[in-house]
Amino acid sequence: MAPLSSTPVQDHVALAEIELCGELMIAASGADGERLSPDRIDEVLKVGAGAAGAGGRPETHERPF
Repeated sequence: MAPLSSTPVQDHVALAEIELCGELMIAASGADGERLSPDRIDEVLKVGAGAAGAGGRPETHERPF
């Protein structure tokens, strides 16, 4: 059996994916109908043509590390 480490390990990619899944769940819970449209998914995830910021480029999330 491998020894347990006392140092906490954080997987920043996994944490970001969990946050995005949460955002999708929140959007889905408030949506009319059975599914989110692809355009709405892009909007929630801040990707695609409809999510461009003021400079015409998609917004980026700052990484916590």
